[in-house]
Amino acid sequence: MKEIKVLVIVAMAFALASCGAKTATAIVEEPVKETTEVEEPIELLTPCTTLSQLSSRDRDEAETAFVLYRDLVKTGALAHALPLWKKAYSLAPGANGRIQYHFDDGVKIYTDLFKNAIDKDQKQAFIDTVMMIYDKRSECFGNEATIKGRKSFDYYYNFFEYSDADKTFNLFQEAVEDKGKKADYFVINPFSKLLHDRVVEGKISKEEGVKLAITLNSAISHGLANCATKCDAWNIIADYAPNRLESLEGIDDFYDCDYYSNKYYTQFQENPTDCEVIKLAYRRMLRGKCDIDDPRLVEVKASKDKNCFTPPTPVGPLRQAFDIYSTGDYNGAIVLFKKFIAKTTDVEKKAKYTLLIAKIYYGDIKNFVSARKYAREAAKLKSSWGEPYILIGKLYASSGPLCGPGLGWDSQIVTWPAIDKFQYAKKIDPSVAGEANKWINTYSQYMPNREDIFQRSIKEGSSFKVRCWINENTTVRVK
Repeated sequence: MKEIKVLVIVAMAFALASCGAKTATAIVEEPVKETTEVEEPIELLTPCTTLSQLSSRDRDEAETAFVLYRDLVKTGALAHALPLWKKAYSLAPGANGRIQYHFDDGVKIYTDLFKNAIDKDQKQAFIDTVMMIYDKRSECFGNEATIKGRKSFDYYYNFFEYSDADKTFNLFQEAVEDKGKKADYFVINPFSKLLHDRVVEGKISKEEGVKLAITLNSAISHGLANCATKCDAWNIIADYAPNRLESLEGIDDFYDCDYYSNKYYTQFQENPTDCEVIKLAYRRMLRGKCDIDDPRLVEVKASKDKNCFTPPTPVGPLRQAFDIYSTGDYNGAIVLFKKFIAKTTDVEKKAKYTLLIAKIYYGDIKNFVSARKYAREAAKLKSSWGEPYILIGKLYASSGPLCGPGLGWDSQIVTWPAIDKFQYAKKIDPSVAGEANKWINTYSQYMPNREDIFQRSIKEGSSFKVRCWINENTTVRVK
């Protein structure tokens, strides 16, 4: 039996050493910190039964079960691993007082059983078992906030059809609030999506939404600055979550002066003479209701007056619309632009300001559906005009974080209809060919590769419908 114990120790050490952080496009796994020590620790770090507390016979059985089930898990024989895992788990849930990988293995095994089950009651039973394993892990090793995050993550990605949306959201919220800026990376992307949707749908108050959005932004900044071992994961997060949170800027009175100043005044400081940056910072800070005497706003306005002078629009509806727009009241500006469009008989101006409304919906309010609607209306007003289609192409190309996790298949295929629009724009309007080619070259590098389409049994050049909010047929292309 001593030989078995030696083999157990070596095998467990090897298994632990081979474990590492796994990051996928959707951030689907949490890396588990484990120790390669398997000898009994000097003092127990768990209230749960450990190997050292077992009788000699039970300890031999448990150690052997640990080794054998792990070997089966590595080969993918999860069903065969289950009885051995149960034995190891039931005899020594506390393992050696430190290692915790057996909880992850149990979740993996029962999640696989869930995916392969047909009966709904059986599926629910497997979900309940997964949650019981998480509860046991929390009982044995604490870290309740992380366990809440793991539960909510599984509900969101693995058990969505069997989960309660409110319960999942609340678990995510507790996990994030408990850890604040040190929130676990794997909760950031899914919770950003849920938070965005709930705020937009009015399911939570603006006050609560702002608080959570600021906490998430703080967590992202902290994670990127301190990602000693998880930088790849945090970089993926940085490609997704900030976009979801930034889109909430389109909601009136959501973010306050501090939010807009921290973000846009900083951009102004980096580009103090760039007129576009200056005007953006000025509008955004006013949108956040910054006091006119705020030193930061005073500085931005002075730079705007110096570097961004443009002849004022003649007094009238357009002047009112632009004045309101410059204060960050985007919806109010749109109302006045619409009034002008309705009254003018100049088709050229109708088209111009209809497209401007589309651009406000795109760049300021972050409402892509409305932006496309007005871009299409503008295109109908003026034939052979490529600019509206350039805007629609940019809308589609910017939808990676909206239609997917920011990277990967769902986020890449939006480039196909985007490129369609850029190509059509230069086809009907040679004057925009330069800009269209620039965007085509930019986004072609983000298309799926040949392996991506092969794995999905899709042929290059075939027709494909991109769904999400886009819902358009396109042509399959590869990078």
